[in-house]
Amino acid sequence: MPVTRSAGVLLYRRAGGGGVEVLIGHMGGPFWARKDAAGWSIPKGEAGPDEEPFDVARREFAEELGSPVPATEFLDLGELRVSGGKLLTVWAAEGDLDAAATVSNTFAMEWPPRSGRVQGFPEIDRSAWFPVDAAREKLVRGQVPFLDRLLVALGS
Repeated sequence: MPVTRSAGVLLYRRAGGGGVEVLIGHMGGPFWARKDAAGWSIPKGEAGPDEEPFDVARREFAEELGSPVPATEFLDLGELRVSGGKLLTVWAAEGDLDAAATVSNTFAMEWPPRSGRVQGFPEIDRSAWFPVDAAREKLVRGQVPFLDRLLVALGS
């Protein structure tokens, strides 16, 4: 069985005092509604069999945040095996975006379970900027190493 691949973009900006902030999104849907710690994600999505991961990363950023990546230069942060054996490839980009203005695409699922009712939920129900140390607590565990890779790439 082929490995599922995902790709995303981690947007960052320089904060006062030389720190770094990252833009991440809280996962939407009823399973994540009350979860804050480890309930946030780098904007990302699955790649089809013939899709280039970098193209997928930029597309998913736009779909999940409602805006193209506001950057032209990207740092390759590499690939990690995350939950479920999925391979996630992430690029970092320096830029700024109004987190309060982001609007995500939606997905449909039966909710409540076995009710026969299909409801739509945003993939990302909100986004926010966090200093890297705070983002460590917010991100799902498998994505946290990308924060370290970002800081190494930036020499921070």
